[in-house]
Amino acid sequence: MVNSSSQRRALIVKNDFPAFGNKLIEAGYVNHEQMKYAVAESRTTGKPLTEVLKALSGRQLPPDLLRQYKKQQLFELKILYGVEFIDPELKQVANHQVEDLIDNLIPIEVCQRYRLVPLAKNARPPSVLVAMVNPDHLEAQDDLKRILRPRGLELQRMVIALEDCLQLLDKYREEQGKRQKQLELQKAVDVKADLEELEFLALDKVADELDDDLSDVMKGADDAPIINLVNKILAKALQEEVSDIHIEPQEESLRIRFRKDSVLRQAFDPLPKMIIPAVTARFKIISNLDIAERRMPQDGRIRRLYQGRKIDFRVSTLPSRYGEKVVLRILDNSVTQLGLDKLIGDPQSLAIVQEMVSRPFGLILVTGPTGSGKTTTLYSALAERNSPGINISTVEDPIEYTLPGLTQVQVIREKGLDFALALRAFLRQDPDVLLVGETRDSETAKTAIEAALTGHLVLTTLHTNDAAGAIVRLEEMGVEPFMVSSSLIGVLAQRLVRRVCTDCRVAYTPSSAELAHFGLSASPGNVALTIYKANTLQPEAVQAAKTKGQLCPKCYGVGYKGRCGVYEVMRMTERLQGLITEGAPTERIKEVAVEEGMKTLLAYSLELVHQGHTTLEEVERVTFTDSGLEAELKAKRKSSLECRTCHAELKPEWLECPYCMRVRFQD
Repeated sequence: MVNSSSQRRALIVKNDFPAFGNKLIEAGYVNHEQMKYAVAESRTTGKPLTEVLKALSGRQLPPDLLRQYKKQQLFELKILYGVEFIDPELKQVANHQVEDLIDNLIPIEVCQRYRLVPLAKNARPPSVLVAMVNPDHLEAQDDLKRILRPRGLELQRMVIALEDCLQLLDKYREEQGKRQKQLELQKAVDVKADLEELEFLALDKVADELDDDLSDVMKGADDAPIINLVNKILAKALQEEVSDIHIEPQEESLRIRFRKDSVLRQAFDPLPKMIIPAVTARFKIISNLDIAERRMPQDGRIRRLYQGRKIDFRVSTLPSRYGEKVVLRILDNSVTQLGLDKLIGDPQSLAIVQEMVSRPFGLILVTGPTGSGKTTTLYSALAERNSPGINISTVEDPIEYTLPGLTQVQVIREKGLDFALALRAFLRQDPDVLLVGETRDSETAKTAIEAALTGHLVLTTLHTNDAAGAIVRLEEMGVEPFMVSSSLIGVLAQRLVRRVCTDCRVAYTPSSAELAHFGLSASPGNVALTIYKANTLQPEAVQAAKTKGQLCPKCYGVGYKGRCGVYEVMRMTERLQGLITEGAPTERIKEVAVEEGMKTLLAYSLELVHQGHTTLEEVERVTFTDSGLEAELKAKRKSSLECRTCHAELKPEWLECPYCMRVRFQD
């Protein structure tokens, strides 16, 4: 029987270094003398053996050997200390629990001194699970019990590899640094101090100086209060990576809302009604608009520096009942990565779009509502074709991205330079690929199709609900159906859905009724499907969770973090060309496209739900449409039988439904 850790160690280590060292020597990674030195250095300095070996050889340990080393190391530690081990690569560690325990129970200094990580707090029995590099360390055990005993908690030990322990502690320090920076930024854009100075402010006190760098708002305490307030609104929007800012005069206050991930939310507490004229005037001044004109809408632009980046704000003012509403669209292309493979996650859809973009001539349409990412998709397509041997020209309003090697033209309607005029000018400049920011009139549509028919690849956008709707939209603009069918390569419809937060999402099994609502079969296979809901907190719950230290550090109670694209790719085929030439209705075109393999917006978004990227609530909000569902189900029913009662898919040879045991079923 083994009585001490030293005796147990003697059973494991039979020579100067672990058995794993022999495998490294046999593999030629190091020689015997190097391994002997590395083991001694690791024991002396406390550095991981793999880190010493990497510094000694100048090479990264091969992944298969590294995994083998870790597996053997954890097994040896389990035998050595007589407690279970944890491997973060095999069992996920709840980082928010680790952060909460370090912040409120076991200080980071104790964790670093004894090389341990608190993992979880258990209710029965009341205890804290702590992963320790050396679970037999008596001084560490005494200090931990001294911390836990007054709170009625017991100590539960696990063993963890040194590399994993250091990695978890490094992750905590990194998150702590992010939280500290976030607190500093929130303090920098706190407007309470500025509001105290606005009690007797009049409109004529608004200065007209321009501040060039929004990163320095925390240094602007001596600026005029309204200037500082407006700068803090802009800076806060950039910090939170929002897409739009809404400055909305109300009857008794000024409301400021931010749009992030396509959803509007309140950014500040309601501001005093008295500052509405001053704030509006300030935004108009820095947008180079006429502050005396308050009865007509105006459009302007702001350019600012923020953390070394040039940021453009597209500004629109609109007279309303209680004052002028100001909406700013933030154009920051530095935070967007271009590339079709970074946008389209479905391999089949990606391959189709890449093939369409590689064509030498023809028309590609991208459709979707405002803010659905159409411009990003177009520029990702241009990035695929951008090379010194190709002449690419774009006309936009406004220019949102900058790609080297492109000729980009900004629409200036006051001077008569619109999309159609610029497109005609492009055709005299020997182009290969043309991008038209938006096709909104007959002249632009006809010119774009003529360019596509005469040997140019033309990419443009339309505002339609789905891919099939683009055909009818072109016909409404006066384009002949035969010209559409001859020039069109394909149509890409898209939406953006919010990504469910991976740190706090809640797993659940949908009911048969929920699945049937989205046209899914209520078969046992789908009923057992596990998907996720967003853990969205109400404002009061967010504050309570923040006070208790239980607020998700990734999404801050929103339940979502980031967005992902949903795509419907309709590639032209002979059948579709024939239908378009005949003037077939949208429903028929979509039905045939689905029969020929087109994945609808609904089908694509449901795949994202299955993969855990988003939720059924997001699908309902963004992509669910009766017409899309109907066309999809029609195509499915032509190739399968369906139970009339439970809608499960049946095989032709089945005489009754095996799920609900009913005999009657329909085609």
